[in-house]
Amino acid sequence: MEHCQTFKEYAPGFVHVDVKYLPQMPDQDQRTYLFAAIDRATRWVYVEILQDQTAASASGFLTRLIEQAPFNISTLLTDNGKEFTDRFCATGQRQPTGTHAFDRVCADNHIEHRLIKPRTPQTNGMIERFNGRIADVVRTHRFDSSASLKATLKRFVYLYNHHIPQKNLHHKTPLQTLQQWYAQHPHLFNKIPRNHPGPNSRDIHEFDKKAIVVVYKAFRRI
Repeated sequence: MEHCQTFKEYAPGFVHVDVKYLPQMPDQDQRTYLFAAIDRATRWVYVEILQDQTAASASGFLTRLIEQAPFNISTLLTDNGKEFTDRFCATGQRQPTGTHAFDRVCADNHIEHRLIKPRTPQTNGMIERFNGRIADVVRTHRFDSSASLKATLKRFVYLYNHHIPQKNLHHKTPLQTLQQWYAQHPHLFNKIPRNHPGPNSRDIHEFDKKAIVVVYKAFRRI
């Protein structure tokens, strides 16, 4: 299969993870955080909005990511934030203690946890670009509450995974790419990649069409 040959060194399961601030909504007394994960081979994404960026929140996100991902996660790439690792301190890099909550989840699930080099965010550029698309959605849509923001991002992730073709996927969607991989390499998966029901028609109608167009065009270029 041509697609699998193109990505043969990046089979499903190599996942980039990052966390970013979200803008504070009118009904909030503080900003929230978007935790996002993207699979290197298929561009499948999973996101959650959490109240903080502590190690407990990061490890909880990872636990739920493992449950939701249709493939087996073998490798994670993160930055050096305290929510992800205890391998860095004021004097530089040190050996991991093995007690950090995020690393414990990785160890329990036989996942290799890699870190980008300090001050080199471009190393994690794939997730950075996805976060840029999220920023496009936030910038082109008006929100009156945290629930409105959450619902919009949920709709976008559904559209992204199921309906937005990408240049680097030979103009296929992440779901189509997952299904192609599953057809030839089912051992990489823990469940069959399927179409899932999306937002109802009224929700899709209410979604800001301008945001969809902006993001769709952006993904066609990458």
